[in-house]
Amino acid sequence: MEITGLDEVVDSIVFHAGTTVKDGKVVTNGGRVMTVTSYGADFNEALKKSYQNVDKLHFDRMYYRTDIGFDL
Repeated sequence: MEITGLDEVVDSIVFHAGTTVKDGKVVTNGGRVMTVTSYGADFNEALKKSYQNVDKLHFDRMYYRTDIGFDL
């Protein structure tokens, strides 16, 4: 399935795991598809950036964990 929104991600790093390029488009390729990682002034700021950028990504049947990270 095509992954959209990658060009909208800012201030985060997207690590690809289960992706590939097909016909010039980034598509899912099974398993854990990607990880979004961010830097911030503190842990909570970095976590907030990551989840804001995850919301920009889309593909059919996409889901992600919301229990990763916590307020210190």
